[in-house]
Amino acid sequence: MVFPERFSNLPDYAFPRLRKLLDVHEPGGEPIAMTIGEPRHAFPAWVGDVIAQSLEGFGRYPPNEGTPGLQTAIARWIARRYGVNVPAAGQVLPLNGTREGLFNACLALCPETKRGKRPVVLMPNPFYQVYAVAALAVGAEPVYVPATEATGDLPDYGALPDEVLSRTAIAYICSPANPQGAVADEGYWADLIALAEKHDFQIFADECYSEIYRDKPPPGALSVAQARGADPERVVLFNSLSKRSNLPGLRSGFAAGGPASVARMQQLRNYAGAPLPLPLQAVAERAWSDEMHVEENRALYQEKYRIADEILSGVPGYRGPAAGFFLWLPVDDAEAAALKLWREAGVRVLPGHYLARETEAGTPGSDRIRVAMVAEKEEMRRGLMRLRQTIYE
Repeated sequence: MVFPERFSNLPDYAFPRLRKLLDVHEPGGEPIAMTIGEPRHAFPAWVGDVIAQSLEGFGRYPPNEGTPGLQTAIARWIARRYGVNVPAAGQVLPLNGTREGLFNACLALCPETKRGKRPVVLMPNPFYQVYAVAALAVGAEPVYVPATEATGDLPDYGALPDEVLSRTAIAYICSPANPQGAVADEGYWADLIALAEKHDFQIFADECYSEIYRDKPPPGALSVAQARGADPERVVLFNSLSKRSNLPGLRSGFAAGGPASVARMQQLRNYAGAPLPLPLQAVAERAWSDEMHVEENRALYQEKYRIADEILSGVPGYRGPAAGFFLWLPVDDAEAAALKLWREAGVRVLPGHYLARETEAGTPGSDRIRVAMVAEKEEMRRGLMRLRQTIYE
């Protein structure tokens, strides 16, 4: 049997790799998991009622393009949040989680060649791992661009050589960033959109953490693109209910962009997608239409920012995140720190370079650990206190 080579050099996914590192050792205390970005705040109380009222929907195939009600709810949310009016039918595509969309959009929209050469897909380093696999799946060259403290924890795509930019078909960008919590401001988005227009590539704006922030809402790529009068196909926006509404198990997100891009994504989805069951689309419609539960959720995270700032005050190099729910903490050696925390304190964190790729410029995150602030507040407090005592004192 002959298998394709394009995925043969992928490292282990982050969490199986972490299990290999830690699970051969006993924890040094009552285990506290601070690894996976799985929200553990309560989801809205009305979720069960909406499902119960929509049970008959399990007896029907759901539409691949989403129900008109869900499409409209998403379009109205985009208008409220970003001041951008997009047609619900034709420019909004509900997804079975944004991981599906971030992967399949590359399949649907990345050309086989760019200016007669192998296309490039840009992504920050470290990054959400689906970006790289999507690029490899379409035969593109993934280019990992450092997103470190030196670059404001966001990739400086404009510093790349023209030879790379001329072949670029897609640039992934996550804002607020996972894992660093950095926010792309309007100037960053404007510069990136101008670069995309100059070199004719698309921006895949992964904004799944957009509703969790300290002080002010992060700006969005669609609003900046509209203000610049950019080609409507230039930006594809992705967002999700996982973080915003504490519904990671609902597997509900969306993509929004120009009509040609959404039509191509929809055509692929007609053949290879997995539409959300109708009762779950009803929940998603309600969730995108309600902001009260989002404000309550955000207030919980803002309290967690304060707890983290208090406990980690004075730690050399500590910078609390501007948004999102991860801490990106400096250490001497990421794997050694994660192992020490587990064996001596029972705290489970992720070595930062498990989210990165080794390049000639090094491996970002080898001196960082990612700490997810998703647990109940007092459990998180205990975990951070143990972390400080074990690593920094």
